[in-house]
Amino acid sequence: MKRVSFAEFGGPDVLQLVDTEEPHAGPGQVRIAVRAAGVNAVDWRIREGQFQKAHPLELPAGVGQDASGVVDEVGEGVAGVEVGDRVFGEGSSTYAEFAVLSAWARVPEGLTFEEAAGYPSVVETALRIIRQVGVQSGQTLLASGASGGVGSAVLQIARDRGITVIGTAGAANQDYLRSLGAVATTYGEGWVERVRQLGHVDAALDLAGSGVLRELVELTGDPQKVISIADLAAPDLGVRFSGVAGNMSEALAEAAGLISRGKLHIPVERSYTLAEAAAAHIDSQAGHTRGRRVVVL
Repeated sequence: MKRVSFAEFGGPDVLQLVDTEEPHAGPGQVRIAVRAAGVNAVDWRIREGQFQKAHPLELPAGVGQDASGVVDEVGEGVAGVEVGDRVFGEGSSTYAEFAVLSAWARVPEGLTFEEAAGYPSVVETALRIIRQVGVQSGQTLLASGASGGVGSAVLQIARDRGITVIGTAGAANQDYLRSLGAVATTYGEGWVERVRQLGHVDAALDLAGSGVLRELVELTGDPQKVISIADLAAPDLGVRFSGVAGNMSEALAEAAGLISRGKLHIPVERSYTLAEAAAAHIDSQAGHTRGRRVVVL
């Protein structure tokens, strides 16, 4: 079986496409023949060794946590899914021909494998941080760095809940944010004043880690009304860093419902082969993504 792996921490060049033994589904798991895997920022953060102190990883290790594909093994104690089912979900070492998932849902009707692979982690994250920041219907949420996968999900989920979202992104992504229901503005010099002119901000999310936490606290008036998923220094400013996933099975079920109702669509900006995993990480780390990046098999 082919999978993307790394034997040392470092830059994209440490990623190698290797031959390895196939994984198998254990109790409460399913194995899929992978059709596509989502590319997430956490993938390259793990590759760089950023989480070694909190979550030590034994090397060599595989890459990836999101995937879609066809079930070909069902573990002990698993009900409601059969070999041949099309599913998307979360597991480990998903940049591979086969991967084991610990949480999954059926791919909604009309969604391709490529599209489905981009949803699991970003939707779980979006649902979690909207809940944690405490924003309610009728209030205004500021999403900094809103054009990526999590931002795309936040904008649409918030709109479905009656929350107004101001989204910041580069000039090229302003129309994209508006298409998702956001009040859009650019980042860069003067962005705080531009946001103020758009109205009062009740809560804010830092989705890109671009060094804007002090400004987000200033705009909301309270560090407890700000959450970051990208700046590890957030606690130094009294801002919560949200990095521990919640209930993925519930998030996938909610995602499937939103997709089926036409309330959630995250486009795939670019696809890569397994051999192009390093390029996928380079592009992900560079930012400015519109929607999702995925590895396809």
